[in-house]
Amino acid sequence: MKDRSRGDRVFQAAVYAIIVLIAVFTLYPLVYSLSASVSEPREILNGHVWLYPVNITTNAYQRVFRSADIQSGYLNTIIYAVAGTALNLLMTIAAAYPLSMKDMKGRNFITIMITFTMFFSGGMIPTYINIKNLGLLNTRWSVILPGLINVTNLLILRNYFINSVPDELHEAAEIDGSSPMNTLFTIILPLSKSILVVITIYYFVAHWNAYFDAMMYITKRNKWPLQVFLRQILLLSQMGDMAETMGADDANTALLYASLKYAIIIIAALPLIIVYPLVQKFFEKGIMLGSVKG
Repeated sequence: MKDRSRGDRVFQAAVYAIIVLIAVFTLYPLVYSLSASVSEPREILNGHVWLYPVNITTNAYQRVFRSADIQSGYLNTIIYAVAGTALNLLMTIAAAYPLSMKDMKGRNFITIMITFTMFFSGGMIPTYINIKNLGLLNTRWSVILPGLINVTNLLILRNYFINSVPDELHEAAEIDGSSPMNTLFTIILPLSKSILVVITIYYFVAHWNAYFDAMMYITKRNKWPLQVFLRQILLLSQMGDMAETMGADDANTALLYASLKYAIIIIAALPLIIVYPLVQKFFEKGIMLGSVKG
């Protein structure tokens, strides 16, 4: 094997340096949040926490686990993420499969119309009016239904059905007397596990991190997801910082929320951190589908 040229070595070193920088910028916020969540609040406010915990304490986590609002928000987030992802996946498959069938008339026109909605929509106010007129305000459906089908995921799945599932399979199934529905569940979906895992992760993460729809359509605290409570705590934390700067009597608010917000961030991110390594193999395979031809 020939020695690599100087240019190759420089290029490889630059690639490694960029990868290290990306890893540092990606991991540091998580490491800092973890360290701050188990540090004394005063040490956080004084800027003494950078990488390692200072004066380790678990008071923030004790407060979180005792809070009825946090428990309710966590349960609601699980409901929204699980139920929403299941419905998202069901409706995306139901739309992508017929649009991938070559004998379906008008499928290209329908696809163009669906793609059109990626760039133009009714906007926030008409959407709110629709949700209100449908009687969905202050219901969990107001969070789940508006984004039932993501156009990007629909197009990804449709193109996979077209390009990665051979026409011969459809023809053989039709000759054997299989109905389109039976073909979908017995042949197409088992061959599409990798891409389905990718789309499932996309939907699940979107639901888990969502807060804006709940903030707009739900005023009852017992139906808020965890992210809405986290937003409130972040706002109260900023108010506490201002109070401490001005020397106000309620400066203790800053101490109360200094480590609490980081504890909630860690608890909110924990399921995603646990789930991703379990599906990493499928995710890597699915995300690369179609990247190499031949």
